[in-house]
Amino acid sequence: MNDRTSGPDRAEREELARLLPAPAERDLPPGRHLHHKDTLMRLIDQDGDRATARPRPRLLRPAVLLPAAGLALGGVLLTTLAATGQDSAPAPSAVGQGSQATATRGAAVLLDRIASVAARTDEQKVTDDQFVYVKTLQTEGEGKFGGPVKLTKPREREVWMSQKAGPVTDVGLIHQDGSYFPIEVGVPDGERAVGYPAGLNRPTYKWLASLPTDPDALLRRLSTEVTRDQDRRDTPAKDRDQAQDTFDAIGELLQETVMPPRTAAALYKAAARIPGVSVDSDAVDAAGRHGIGVARDNTRAGDRTTWIFDSTTLQYLGDRTYLIRDTPMGKKGTLTNKSAVLKRAVVDALREKPSAGKSSAGKSSTTA
Repeated sequence: MNDRTSGPDRAEREELARLLPAPAERDLPPGRHLHHKDTLMRLIDQDGDRATARPRPRLLRPAVLLPAAGLALGGVLLTTLAATGQDSAPAPSAVGQGSQATATRGAAVLLDRIASVAARTDEQKVTDDQFVYVKTLQTEGEGKFGGPVKLTKPREREVWMSQKAGPVTDVGLIHQDGSYFPIEVGVPDGERAVGYPAGLNRPTYKWLASLPTDPDALLRRLSTEVTRDQDRRDTPAKDRDQAQDTFDAIGELLQETVMPPRTAAALYKAAARIPGVSVDSDAVDAAGRHGIGVARDNTRAGDRTTWIFDSTTLQYLGDRTYLIRDTPMGKKGTLTNKSAVLKRAVVDALREKPSAGKSSAGKSSTTA
């Protein structure tokens, strides 16, 4: 066994441990914080053996889909928000350049391990006439855009997403609060509506499988897709942050999709190359599950988004977002979003639900 009890490596690990945010004691069971920190430190120690061999380097949330879903719900503006009081966000600490580099390295180590787990997942065969089914818990609230809203408790949501290459206008179906709502999108073209093909705003299994599996090439591809999407929306230059927008795009892809294993692994490795990523030692999803997280601060919006993973299996659980400064949405530390993925599967028809362990098509379902 290599001796890692002294020298620069130990100092760096201690600095990283110091940076890990302390969770709220009222929410975290005794010993869980130490468990998550120990998990991260073991990952870093294991990674040290390979350091010389490798260089260091919301789905159905895209804006193109949510407005259509909102219209189906009667024109009510739905803003994804957290039910505060169930868990609280750690207070972000100011870090220097060296500390941020250490935090980024810790996140890269964690993402590399997560990628290894994702790569070993069984691959599914998905045809164009099938649907991806995802069951989640989502926290929502009704209110005015850009202002405070009345928060709700997490509510169960099911989606069925068409896997046709497109362009299609009938994207899928949402089941929430006992009702079904069609997801219909389209861009006006004279008197007809032109649907959207498979792509960043409608990621089918085949489109995801077509993405580069080299992390650097994938990061360039995603950056290009994000820029093209912003150009299409006429997003002002002052509102663009390429690194943050790419991080957010990857986060969206992790949500309501079934992901090809190689693509998932490449996405996590690509995320490790985004500057500013760090580790949340303990985060809680909408289902109340504690996990270890990969986070990034959005300095434009004044919030931090964390992707949450099971600290033992490193399976994706969900995400959460909280404010890192006072904004019209609320005070610093206020949670503004929480979700939890409960089940993923491939089914043959809208409204079809996978049976325990298998879908009706005989394919194994995937749970979070």
